[in-house]
Amino acid sequence: MSTNVRVAIDVGGTFTDMVKLVPETGELRFEKVPTTPQQPTAGVLAAFDKADAAPSTVETFNHGSTLGLNSLLTRSGARIATIATRGFRDVYLLGRTDRKVMYDFAYQKPKALLERYDTFEVSERSYFDGTVGTPFDEEDARSVAREIASRGYDAVAVAFLHAYANPDHEVRMREVLAQEAPGVEVTLSHELSREYREYERTSTAVLDAYIKPIMRTYLKALESELEQRGFTGRFLMSRSGGGAMTASAAREQPVHLILSGPAGGVVGAAAFSKLIDRPNLITIDMGGTSLDASLVQNGQPVLYHGAEFEGLPINTPSLYIHTIGAGGGSLGYLDEAGALQVGPKSAGAVPGPAAYGRGGTQPTFTDAALAIGYLGVDTPLGGELTLDREKSLESLAAIAGELGLTVTQLARGMVRISNTKIVGAVRAITIELGNDPKDFSLLSFGGGGGLVAVDVARELGIPEVIVPPGQGAFSALGMLMADVQHDYSRTSLQNLDDLDDAIANELFAEMEADAVSTLESEGFGAERRSFQRVVAVRYSGQEHSVTVPYPAGSADARAAIREEFDRLHLRQYGHIMDDPIETTALRLSAIGIVDKPDLPKAPVRPAGESYPAGTRTVTLDGDSTAEYTLVAREALMAGDVVEGPAVITEHTATTVMHAGDRLEVGLYGELTISIKNNQKESARG
Repeated sequence: MSTNVRVAIDVGGTFTDMVKLVPETGELRFEKVPTTPQQPTAGVLAAFDKADAAPSTVETFNHGSTLGLNSLLTRSGARIATIATRGFRDVYLLGRTDRKVMYDFAYQKPKALLERYDTFEVSERSYFDGTVGTPFDEEDARSVAREIASRGYDAVAVAFLHAYANPDHEVRMREVLAQEAPGVEVTLSHELSREYREYERTSTAVLDAYIKPIMRTYLKALESELEQRGFTGRFLMSRSGGGAMTASAAREQPVHLILSGPAGGVVGAAAFSKLIDRPNLITIDMGGTSLDASLVQNGQPVLYHGAEFEGLPINTPSLYIHTIGAGGGSLGYLDEAGALQVGPKSAGAVPGPAAYGRGGTQPTFTDAALAIGYLGVDTPLGGELTLDREKSLESLAAIAGELGLTVTQLARGMVRISNTKIVGAVRAITIELGNDPKDFSLLSFGGGGGLVAVDVARELGIPEVIVPPGQGAFSALGMLMADVQHDYSRTSLQNLDDLDDAIANELFAEMEADAVSTLESEGFGAERRSFQRVVAVRYSGQEHSVTVPYPAGSADARAAIREEFDRLHLRQYGHIMDDPIETTALRLSAIGIVDKPDLPKAPVRPAGESYPAGTRTVTLDGDSTAEYTLVAREALMAGDVVEGPAVITEHTATTVMHAGDRLEVGLYGELTISIKNNQKESARG
C-alpha cells in the first residue's frame, strides 16, 4: 500500500469536497460528502473514508474550512474583550467615518463583535517611532486582567497604540494575562500586522480573537482523531492570502483562515493556468451557498491589502475574491414588493434543496436547474444522491402560482436571476477595475459553476470557458498546489526620495531572519525557502497604495520603484501624475516550498472509436424544449469534441453548453468550450 498519498479536503457550507492523489499510480479521485455543521470533524473523517484514504497512508493533508467564517456570519464566536492604550478604548467601536453605501437610506453600520462594556484600557503609550511615551503600568494591567478573568471572557484582543513600531508592551500584557487569566486566549495585534492604522489593526486582532477558541478546539480535535487513525504526515491549512500554513500556526493566527476555502480554488487556478497556457483567467467558484469570483493575471492570483468581512477590515494580505450569495442552495422567494429574488439566503446542508429529499420545501437554484433539465435524476450527485424532480416541482409550484407562471417558467426566471447576479460579480472584478473580460478565459468550478458559466461568458463577451478536471472539488485540488507562506511587514511612511536603500534592506533582512526561524521550525531547509520583497507606494496625500516589487540589486532603487509604480497605476487607475510619491510599508512573503503534484494526463481515444452519448430534454425560454446531447465526462478522452447543445455530467458537477458552442477535451482532461459569437483570435492575453 502506498504511503505517500496526498489528500485535500475543502469544507463548504453544503458539501465537503475531497481530492485524493496517489503520485505513484497517478490516481486522482474526487469525492463529495455532506457537511456536518454540528460535528465539524465528522464530515472530514467521512471524506477520508469515502475516498478509501487511510490517514496512516497520507503524507500531506491540506485542509480548508468555513468554520471560522460561519461563526462570523452567524455571530456565534467567542465572548471577547479588547485592551487598548488608555484614552483609546473606543478605537474599535468608532472605526472610520467613511460610508461605503452613499445613497441607501436603510443602511446600517455593521454590528461590532463586542459591546463597549467589553473594552478595557491600560496606562501605557509608545510613539510612532517606537519610543516610549508612557511606561507600561504593571498594576493597572493586572487589575484589568483580573477583571477579564472574573467576567469569564473566552478571548481577548490586545491592540496598543503604535505597537507596530514597538510591541514590547503588548508582549508584557500577554504575560500578565497568562498569570492573572490563564484560561483566556490572547491575540496581540502586532503579531498579525506590523503596519500603521490603529482601527484596521485592532479590527484584525478582534476578528482573530473572536474565532480563535473555536478554531483551536476544532483543529486540536481533528489532529487528535487523525493521529488515532495513524496519521503522521504534514497537516496544512489553506490561507486567505494564498498559500498554506501549518495547522500549529493556524491555531495561533486563525484570522488567516477566514477565506481559506475560496483561496484554494484561486491558488489552483493560478497553477493550472500555467499547465494550459492561459495566463489570464476569471474564476468563478459556485458552491452550495455562495459564489466566489476572482482573477489570475499573468499566471498569478491578485493579492491586496484591505479585505473586509461585513465591513470589518482585515489588515493582512488576502486574495482578491468577490463573494455573493448565489449557490446551488440559494433560496427563491418573493420580496415585499412581490418581485422574484434568488439568494442570498440558502438552504445550506440541512435541510438542503427540496430535490435532496431531506425535508427542504422552499425552492432553490438546484431545484430550478433540475426542473428545466440542466440537472437530471439519472446522474446521482457524488455518485450517491439521486435528485427528486417531483419534490423540486412541488417546491416551485406555490411561487409560480402567485406569479401566474408555469413551474418551468419560474425555474427559468430563477436561473436567469442567478446568472445576472454572477455577471455582476464578474463585472466587479473586471470592468469596474479596468479589465476587459474579453481578454480573459473563464475558469469555472464548484458544484454549480458549470451550470452557469457558458451563459455568464456569453453575456460578458468572454471567448471561452474552461472546466478543469474534478470541477466540483477543484478548490480542494488547488490546495495540493499551495506552498506554505508567511507574511511580514514594517511600516515605512516616507517620501520616496527619502528612501534609504540600506535601511530598507536592513528591515527586509530583519523580517527574513524571523521568517527563516519560523520556516526552519516547520521543516523547510534553505533549499526549500524563497522570499519576495515588495513595497507599498502611493501619491502623497492619497489613501490607497499600489504594491510594487522591491528592486533587488538596482543601482537606483527609487527610480526603479517610481517607474514600476507609474506602470501599475496607469494600468489599475487609467492615469499617472507628476505628484510626489511616498512609501507606506515594506512587505515580505516568505515561502516554504512543498512538492507539487503532477496532474495525470487524459488518455487519448484510439482511432475509430467514439464516446457514448444519450439525450436530455431541456426547457428553454418561452417553455419550448430542445434535446441536448447527454455525455458522461468520465467517458471523454483528450481530443474529443462535443458540439452544443449538450449536458456534460460527471461525478461531482454538471456542465451545460448551448447550440453553437463547441467543446474540446484538453491534455489534462480539461473541457475548453468556445462560446458562439464570442470567439476571438486569442484568449490568452
